[in-house]
Amino acid sequence: MDEKQVVAAIAKSLGVQAKQVQAAVDLLSAGNTIPFIARYRKEATGCLDEIALRAIEQAIEQARALAARKLTVLNSIEQQGELTDALRKKIEACEDMRTLEAIYLPYKPKRRTRATIARERGLGPLADLLLKQSPLGQAKQSVLNRFVSAEKEVPDTQAALAGALDIVAEVWSEDADTRQWLLDRATKFGKVVSSVKRGKKKVEGADKFEQYFERQESVSRIPGHRILAMLRGSAEGILNVALELDSGREVGDLRRQLVTNPQFEFAKELSECVTDCFDRLLMPATESSIVAQLKEQADDEAIAVFGKNLHELLMAAPAGPRVTIGIDPGFRTGCKVAVLDGTGQFLTNTTIYPTPPKSQTDVAGKELLSLIRKYNVELIAIGNGTASRETDAFVGDLIRDHELQVTKVMVSESGASIYSASDIAVKEFPDLDITVRGAISIARRLQDPLAELVKSDPKSIGVGQYQHDVNQTKLRKCLEGVVESCVNSVGVDLNMASAPLLSYVAGIGPKLAENIVAYRNEHGRFQDRKELTAVAKLGKHAFQQAAGFLRIRDGKQPLDNSAVHPECYPIVEKMAKKLGAGVQAVVGNSGLSAKLKPEEFIDDRFGLPTIQDIIAELAKPGRDPRSEFRVAKFNDRVNSMDDLRSNMVLEGVVTNVTHFGAFVDLGVHQDGLIHISQLADQYVSDPNEIVAVGDIVKVKVLEVDAGRKRISLTRKL
Repeated sequence: MDEKQVVAAIAKSLGVQAKQVQAAVDLLSAGNTIPFIARYRKEATGCLDEIALRAIEQAIEQARALAARKLTVLNSIEQQGELTDALRKKIEACEDMRTLEAIYLPYKPKRRTRATIARERGLGPLADLLLKQSPLGQAKQSVLNRFVSAEKEVPDTQAALAGALDIVAEVWSEDADTRQWLLDRATKFGKVVSSVKRGKKKVEGADKFEQYFERQESVSRIPGHRILAMLRGSAEGILNVALELDSGREVGDLRRQLVTNPQFEFAKELSECVTDCFDRLLMPATESSIVAQLKEQADDEAIAVFGKNLHELLMAAPAGPRVTIGIDPGFRTGCKVAVLDGTGQFLTNTTIYPTPPKSQTDVAGKELLSLIRKYNVELIAIGNGTASRETDAFVGDLIRDHELQVTKVMVSESGASIYSASDIAVKEFPDLDITVRGAISIARRLQDPLAELVKSDPKSIGVGQYQHDVNQTKLRKCLEGVVESCVNSVGVDLNMASAPLLSYVAGIGPKLAENIVAYRNEHGRFQDRKELTAVAKLGKHAFQQAAGFLRIRDGKQPLDNSAVHPECYPIVEKMAKKLGAGVQAVVGNSGLSAKLKPEEFIDDRFGLPTIQDIIAELAKPGRDPRSEFRVAKFNDRVNSMDDLRSNMVLEGVVTNVTHFGAFVDLGVHQDGLIHISQLADQYVSDPNEIVAVGDIVKVKVLEVDAGRKRISLTRKL
């Protein structure tokens, strides 16, 4: 397909017009970013959102990769002198990479096989005779004798026939139609079978795969999370995973397809060759293809779930600019305490020992109370790792005993230790211990989850069960897209943002982000967006892409603290003039902006969608799309799995959503699982329709298995 056909196909799959897709492709090809196109080029694309734009970007990249691969394949076959017009047309008509590779397989340079060795021994012409299955008109022995050669290591007729049949088997196995036929049969009738390897049932970690010790699932119906679990068990050396098919039926059908002349002198030998071809070549290749297809589907499903979970995590409600204490709990080494002001700036730190083995609760209490009162602390963020519940109980007692107006919150530590040891953390706090950096990160995660979490590798934040098992290139692209989307939808304070946060702003990237911070450190606050053009290597294109997503509070231009793009400032000036007021008076005045009629400001460049966005932004400039901050209330009497009882009703926080249910933090160091069947009274097909990461939920305990560290929960209260 040429690009026009690809555009038409994408438009059909998305249910939009081809001209919308073509406009998106043109804008992407010109170097525009997806957030910029989605927000500021709505007229061109017909208001395509980021999801559609990312789908278009992915589809066009795949189409271009396929086109490039076709050229490589055509050149390779042509150089071999094997390219016919029919083969060229077949290759050019390919619509996916898998079919293309199947067609190319017979011509692909390969390692030495039994068939290649046979060809080297001059048995190719004999194989051609066998493949034609035309009557020979002479004795079999006479035909075979011509290929016996001690010099070519073909000592007798039996060796000649065996070598030729090896070639025949390989030719049959590399036929694209034959491979596709068996692949279709395996997809329809095959089963994925897992079994425990001999001697592996009792090894450490094997219990995780207990349900797969003896299991079979239909290829057509196996859920993605199960194939990923089976493959992980195989990778860890615990499980055997194989494709099971009724070989008797398939070989019979295959024999009828391949042995076309029952009267042929070598029909019996060819019939036996079909079995060899199936067992030795076709079945292993089909098994690999089936597993690869299932893995690819499972990866895509899992990555979509990871992306959604990360989105919810990043878009969690920020506690806001309040003085916060971050505590990284510990037993032997104590609890690291860091105090941050409302802007996230580090003030001071200390170490307290309220937990065993020292249990210095009085001393620790006095020290923590002193910090709270000295800095007027409003929030205490406690990491949810080792010693978290003990630390949480200690802080709760301190707040209650002294009637403090302080809110304590348990915060996920996922990825905090990786950030603490990163170059970013070392550069930010070169003189602080790694554990103190961890406490700072925990506090900042509460103040503004998005601003802090972007400093960590998205994979380390704990977005799913199998994030290390899926296609890492696809996962990275998806998660980076999610981070980019979240950062740009919220907007970034140009005068406070860290370089990692700025790097996700449309058009910026890591190097320009560092240049912006360096300029800010040297020249002080940015007074308006135009000043960005003075930053080293930040040209017109980068400014165009980024400006609308950057905010400047209390600057020279009031519109700089809104999502109105600088290219639209003249429109706002026209609006203000129409209202008989200054721009300053219009910004944030919903009463005034409500009097504006969008159609009066449409021109050749900006249409109704952009004008409507401008008016909405004038009413509530720089509005944060994230929800209001809320805190889950853990049960103070439930600190470990031993404290859990069946039918106990508790409040918790959703930490992860998968295709089979949702995991909930109850504050006992082990997340509980609400199986999909327990999420609601009605049937649930997708857990994401019911819950999201960060949701505060009430659950009832169904069962506790301390040995296997499993907690079963229900929302059916």
